[in-house]
Amino acid sequence: MKTKILTTPIQDKDLESLTIGDIIYLNGYLVTSRDDVHQRLIKQHKELPVDLAGKAIFHAGPIMKELEGQKGKYNVISIGPTTSMRMEKYEKEFISQTGLKLIVGKGGMGQNTVEACQQYKAIHTVFPGGCAVLAANCVENVECVEWLDLGMPEAMWVMRVKEFGPLIVSIDTKGNNLFEKNKRTFNIKKDAVVEEICKHVDYLE
Repeated sequence: MKTKILTTPIQDKDLESLTIGDIIYLNGYLVTSRDDVHQRLIKQHKELPVDLAGKAIFHAGPIMKELEGQKGKYNVISIGPTTSMRMEKYEKEFISQTGLKLIVGKGGMGQNTVEACQQYKAIHTVFPGGCAVLAANCVENVECVEWLDLGMPEAMWVMRVKEFGPLIVSIDTKGNNLFEKNKRTFNIKKDAVVEEICKHVDYLE
């Protein structure tokens, strides 16, 4: 396991040495892109208002506060990850069409995302749950917001971040999936553990 800082625009070579379980931090652009953004691009075929090539997206719905007397300027109050698996059915096409290189979210993703990360040289990472305020503190500036008509959580918030993380690599460019690997490991151990527990547990018939 190693620790690395990535800076946007991210290049293929920046990701090739990373493997599942590695810890990374992000400098540069991070753009919130969750359910409605994915649907608008893939399902409704609407052009994104933000160029995501070489950048990072965050499956998140932030709480933003507009600065008093500064219309269109915002501070991040909190920004925690949302469940990445909700985007699974769109993510392969999303990666293909946008050229994004880094996905940040919560929990794992499936085979479609694994294939996309392998084919297009991207990675999925996990931000620790319960650390939404920490994440907000890593945001240096909210540069703009797009598609605010979707509502605050679903809009595209374009942020500049400094050492945003820690981010745990859950899908790498080589086709490895940390969550699936852990499931296999736990299932191997499970039967023996259950058998041992049953030796010490009884129930009334």
